Amino acid sequence: MQRPLAGLTRRNLGTELLAGVTLIAIAIPLNIGYAQIAGLPATAGLYALIVPTVAYALVVASRQVVASPDAAAAALVASSIGGLAAAGSEDYATMALAQAIICGVMFALLSVFKLGFLANFLSKPILIGFVGGLALDIMVSQVAKMLGVKIDSGGEFVDKVVGLVSGLGTTNAWSLAISAGSVAVLLLGRRYLRAVPWALVVLVLTTVLVVVVDLDDAGVAVLGEVPAGPPTITWPVLEWTTWLALVPSAIALTLVTTAEGLLVSRSYSERRRYPFRANRDLMAFGVANIAAGAQGSFAVGSSTSRTAAMDQAGSRTQLPSMVLAVGTLLLLLFGTALLADIPSPAIGAVVGVAIIPLLGIREFADLWRKDRFEFVVGAVCFLVTLFVGAIPGIVVAFTLALINLAKRAANPAIDVLLDSGDPGESLLDDAPAGTTTAPGVVVIRLAAPLFFANGSVFTSAVKRAVTSAEGEPVHDVVVDMEAVTDIDVTGAEEFEALKAWLARTGVALSFSRMREPARLRLVQLGLLGDERVFETNRAAIAALTTTAPGSGATREKSTP
Repeated sequence: MQRPLAGLTRRNLGTELLAGVTLIAIAIPLNIGYAQIAGLPATAGLYALIVPTVAYALVVASRQVVASPDAAAAALVASSIGGLAAAGSEDYATMALAQAIICGVMFALLSVFKLGFLANFLSKPILIGFVGGLALDIMVSQVAKMLGVKIDSGGEFVDKVVGLVSGLGTTNAWSLAISAGSVAVLLLGRRYLRAVPWALVVLVLTTVLVVVVDLDDAGVAVLGEVPAGPPTITWPVLEWTTWLALVPSAIALTLVTTAEGLLVSRSYSERRRYPFRANRDLMAFGVANIAAGAQGSFAVGSSTSRTAAMDQAGSRTQLPSMVLAVGTLLLLLFGTALLADIPSPAIGAVVGVAIIPLLGIREFADLWRKDRFEFVVGAVCFLVTLFVGAIPGIVVAFTLALINLAKRAANPAIDVLLDSGDPGESLLDDAPAGTTTAPGVVVIRLAAPLFFANGSVFTSAVKRAVTSAEGEPVHDVVVDMEAVTDIDVTGAEEFEALKAWLARTGVALSFSRMREPARLRLVQLGLLGDERVFETNRAAIAALTTTAPGSGATREKSTP
């Protein structure tokens, strides 16, 4: 059992504490912005940094992954709950709590039943498209906030764009100046002095400007009063039909967080050489989300940017998350008055710059160069998420993943090894396609399981090899079984039909390099009868070699 705060020693204590202070400077302003994206009060973002963060840090196996709401999760919360209740209402906030609890239960189930592999169906193109669609939807709302233009942040993407364009005439000059200056500082600072918490610097400077110049009287929107005090234990009370209505969005949140969270966790564990325990990490997400729903926050996932920042700061433990929780609690107890005058354009700039990488511009360009079909998969997921909605987007994502999987599985590599006409040549056991065998013998190698998607492709390849062979007619077919790890019922039926065709054609069937599980499966399916099984392809070739045609000699005998 891994102890809490694994990796913490006296030697690295100072580094970890300093990294925690840096994490406070990064996380607090971002979480205020993410709460606004989700349509929730600032406290919902701050509460997520206390109990859920501590619960996650104590349970998780990863020593570095930072748990927190992120921009994509916040957008998904807003888009899914926005259709059920008005943003800012009591019902809306209650649904956000219930959604987090459902996510927590699902994470726990994934952990207990070891079902984390389901997230593998969210391939890179699908994640790029899905998150990119959410990010662009967020960006429109943040641009409106930066310009001081009022739009319905809970509306559809097209409605937001129309509202933004039609409201450009109401742009507030001070809001535009604040946001432009904030973006410049954030971009230049990130480029030249990455170690400085520029988001915090921007919020402090713009808040001072608002207070000194009284810019709230000039039409600049500010965050407003933030209730003081620690989070309190609560529980969402809803009709059971409402709980059911939240399940699809909770599934989407869980799958996306699982895919991203485990990927980040595995990459850092390999890089820093400590154990990776996927099911333990999933349970930590479960505990954190239940805690979030029970104390006034919303769905929690992994933060790639904050994890990277902590790694750059030299942190190798979960102590910075503990420092973050303590610092946020102190802010809520004694410093909420400092938050009231934070200008909304500055918050919009901080969030907007943070989500620029989520748009996936470079990733889409890379997909275009490498694989056009996968680019189309990502683009379709992007457009559906953007114009139809997040839940349809995740459904389309899984559908495209299955189509992509079936497309690749239906066209497996099939090596056909034929006679070259030179009796002296033989087949090596690891020979590539094009290597030759003895006269009259064909070796077929299927580099995949035999199942419904590729059964007919395999049988067609065998028939073509038998009928198109030049020189001596084919009298033996050897199926190299090394890469065939499984056979389903449909694949078995196709193979049974192939055996019958070979028998009618006068061609004997043999197997080579068969794995024991595959042999048992063939027996179970009734496909292995009198056929001989050879240890190697070389042994099969030697055993099946015949003398020259017309000599009357028969095939050499061999031991199965």
